[in-house]
Order: sequence, then structure tokens, then C-alpha cells
Amino acid sequence: MGNHSEAVLDKRADLAGPGIGDYDELEEILPRNYKSLLDRKETQRAIFAAKNYIELNLCRELDLMMVTVPLIVDAESGVNDLLDRDGSRTPIQFHISNDRNVHPVEAQVVQAATKWKRMALAEFGMKPGEGLCTDMRAVRKDYFLDHDHSAYVDQWDWERVITPADRNLGFLKEVVNRIWKVIVGAEWYLQELFPQLKTERYPNLPERLTFMHAEDILQMYPNLPRKQRETRILQEFPAIFIIGIGWPLADGYPHEMRAADYDDWITETRSPDGEIRHGLNGDILVWNPVTKRRHELTSMGIRVDAASLMQQLEMSHQMEFVKFPYHQGILQHKIPLSIGGGIGQSRTLMLLLRKAHLGEVSVTVWPKILKEICAAKNIHVLE
Repeated sequence: MGNHSEAVLDKRADLAGPGIGDYDELEEILPRNYKSLLDRKETQRAIFAAKNYIELNLCRELDLMMVTVPLIVDAESGVNDLLDRDGSRTPIQFHISNDRNVHPVEAQVVQAATKWKRMALAEFGMKPGEGLCTDMRAVRKDYFLDHDHSAYVDQWDWERVITPADRNLGFLKEVVNRIWKVIVGAEWYLQELFPQLKTERYPNLPERLTFMHAEDILQMYPNLPRKQRETRILQEFPAIFIIGIGWPLADGYPHEMRAADYDDWITETRSPDGEIRHGLNGDILVWNPVTKRRHELTSMGIRVDAASLMQQLEMSHQMEFVKFPYHQGILQHKIPLSIGGGIGQSRTLMLLLRKAHLGEVSVTVWPKILKEICAAKNIHVLE
């Protein structure tokens, strides 16, 4: 009984938010005898070479165009992302007094541009098969700051118009495979420019991605919490797309919490052998050979339509969201059906450039204790 109770507690804690949560543990986890394959100047050149390659080829593969994206939004718009359903991650909000508080604005720093992007599809007049990509910046203040979680978030946030017929797993997998092709291509491109990145110590990404539903992974490791399940499955398949994140699995817990109003995690699907499954979304995870840990690159999915939005809001006890313009736009069919996601820029660069820490490829704030741990391990965090 004790072991079962501990497993349940572990699973519940695993949903509460990302990050390791303990600097003593982090010190043990960060690699020993680390030496960056690129110096700081080479690293900067490689960062922008990778950014240019990925943006160009992502737009080419998915028929996207680069567009500008907000850093701050009006709090009343409901367009900011809550990221989850438990209210544990709230946006930074501030008051703009404007003309002596006659016409003030309550503003929020974006946590992600998911809802904004879908509204922008309508604003830019995108047709089915067309979409947009952004060089998105955001702040998430409620993360534990470790080697791959930062308060500063940079993503290639993209969104593409689809038809009702596209709302299926086959279409989702086709789009995921196109994104994977770009990431694998970026690795080869960088190794041509910087041959020192090609080394037997760190194997290249597999050319093919493995697709698995979260329910199937739970069946394989029923007593393990989510992150441990991911770590185990990545030992066998070093690059996976986990389908169906947000719907409660057989143990009563979702693989991970997902907001109710962007990805569709409620729609019923079928496994290859006919089992009932749920969800038209997922995450790409890889095994990071430098940190020897699970490494998430992107979350994405087919977005909610009017029916699935109402079902997910009801299930999440968030029906009050219906009043917001974004939600009304979906319910009144004024906002296009879409598929979209966010590819972590620093996460991807950290992986492709064989870095041990996000701070080697992005400039942000880190606590003094973390900078000291990194310095002692020859990890040069940018300031």
C-alpha cells in the first residue's frame, strides 16, 4: 500500500510544473568533465546560422510566413496563455496609466502566443494550408530555474489553417514529421559549418521519429511518474512524439496538464489495434546525450473547435472563459480551425550545439547559486 501511495503522490507532484526543483540535485545532474565544443564567438555564429536555417525551412515545409508577434497583450482580451489548468503559472501583469489614468490599460507579458496566433490567422486572411511563424519572446515567472528551464522563453511559435477533414491523427503525424525533418536537417547543416559538432561522444538524432500515445507508455510503466516514464521510453527510442497530452489516462492522471482552450486533448481516436484513445496533440522529446536526460523540444497540436472547446472548458471547470473574445471567436466560427505549436529555440539550440545549459545559448537571469554551480563545472553561462 505504501508504494502505491508514494507512486500516486509522485504522479500528482509531477503535474505541478516543470523544473528539477532542487539545486543539490541539479549539481549532481549537470555533466562532469564538460567542455563546450564551440567557443563563445563560434556559439553566437552557430546560433544565428541555426535560427536562419530553421525559420527558412519551417516556413518552406509548412507554407508559413514570418510575422511580428506581441510581447505584451491587454489583460481583458483573454488572449494570454495560462499554460495549464491548475492556475500554477500566472502571467506578469502591470498597469499602464496612459493619460493620467483617464484611458489606462491593464497589460500582461505573454507566456505564449498560442491564442494570439490563431486570431492572427484570421487577421492576415490565411487560407487552409497557409500559416504564420513568429520569433516569439515570453516570460514565465513560475518556473524553477535549472539547466533547461528559464524565466525567459523564446520559441518559433507557428500556426496553420486547416479544414475540418484535417482534424485527425494522420494529419497531425504528417505535420510532426515535416517539423522533425527540419530539426534533423538543421543538425546536419550546423555540422557542415562547424565540423567539431560531429563527434562519437554525442550521436546524431535519428532520421525517423517514433510516435506513441501517452496511454501506451503508461501501460508499459504503470507505476512511474510522467518524467520517469519519458526517461525510460527514451532509452529505447531516442526521439519520440507523445500523443494525447491532457486527457486523464487509465491511472486517473493526465500525462501532463494542458490548458483547456488551445490544444484538442479530448477528441476520441483509435490506436492501431482499435483501442479507444483521446487527443490530437503531443510533444517531441529526445534523449540529450550531453545532459543524459529527457529533453523536450516542442509542444503542438490540432487546436480546439467549437465542440471540443466547450467540452474541455466544462471538464476543466473554466466555463467563465466563454465570455472572452478569443473563445467567442471559436464558438462563432470567426477564427479558423488550425494546427500549431511552439518549438523552443534555446532548447533546440542547446541540443544541436551540444550545450549543457540553456544559459550558454540565451541571455537571461539566473540565481547566484546556479551560476556558481555552472562555473565550477566549466559551463559558461552568458550574462
